[in-house]
Amino acid sequence: MIYPSFPKKHDLLGICAPSAGVGHKEESYDLSIATLESKGFRIMETEHVRINDPRGGTAEERGQELTSLFLNKEVAAVLAAAGGDFLYEILPYINWNALKNHPKWMAGASDPTSILFTYTTKYDVATIYGFNAGSFDEDPLPSYLIQALNLLQGKQVIQRTSELHSSKPSFADDYSGPDTPTEWKANVKSLSVSGRCIGGCMDVLKDLIGTTYDSVKHFIRRYEADGFIWYFDNFSMSAENFYRTLLQMRYAGWFEHTNAILIGRVLFPSSETGMSYHEAITRALPDIPVIYEADIGHTVPSFTMINGALATLQYHNGKGKISFKLK
Repeated sequence: MIYPSFPKKHDLLGICAPSAGVGHKEESYDLSIATLESKGFRIMETEHVRINDPRGGTAEERGQELTSLFLNKEVAAVLAAAGGDFLYEILPYINWNALKNHPKWMAGASDPTSILFTYTTKYDVATIYGFNAGSFDEDPLPSYLIQALNLLQGKQVIQRTSELHSSKPSFADDYSGPDTPTEWKANVKSLSVSGRCIGGCMDVLKDLIGTTYDSVKHFIRRYEADGFIWYFDNFSMSAENFYRTLLQMRYAGWFEHTNAILIGRVLFPSSETGMSYHEAITRALPDIPVIYEADIGHTVPSFTMINGALATLQYHNGKGKISFKLK
């Protein structure tokens, strides 16, 4: 596994919009940029970052702008500006050889999963999931985002179950912060396990299965001695769709040598038949240790995950923690 050099104070962070532009939320985005600058980073944005459109430029433009940041020797790390819905269409326009030959940390959350997951599983370059460049718009910065910045700078961090989480989306008009006691659930009483960490947004990962960007079988063969810890961020998949996707991943061989699976809280839960997410998990994964309703993904607070790193996961009595080793 390739672990690029972490960005340091005064280093240049390159920001592109491989998914949506941030023109519709420039005020909050600027607050986030100010936070990054206050930590000592310099910022460089590609041309279409501030476009007010669900697409941060054409597919070709977005692919070229992402590639340009990896080719720019001054850029220490690359951040996606925001999530969205249409990153998938830029994958053929990314110069993957450039990313392979000029490895850098790339960070993103939600829709950027397509890039992060492919970069790690196909090219053995570790990536960071859990935040976008526009994620740091709170003042004061909550502890989980402080931990995210620490991880971005290569500091060792142990992330633990939150005391409270939010029952509402952070972008809701009546959002008031974490308001609900957190209790991780599991199909085992306790767990202490390690494995190669891999995952992302489930809504996005399902579209990669069986495509030319699906290198999971080769990834598993390369690291099967370590075993794997998968994590899934479910944005809005219904219980039935979530269930079918877990089965599809299983049928595709994604869960071979899996030591545990960590699943976050769904932001917009739904069901067409009355199936629960608990039932979806227990039916699809009866023989794999699974922790769910964890601090992963779109709910606040959420962990920062390092794709490709060796993760150590511990769980007992509704609480847990995770840490990473870069080896």
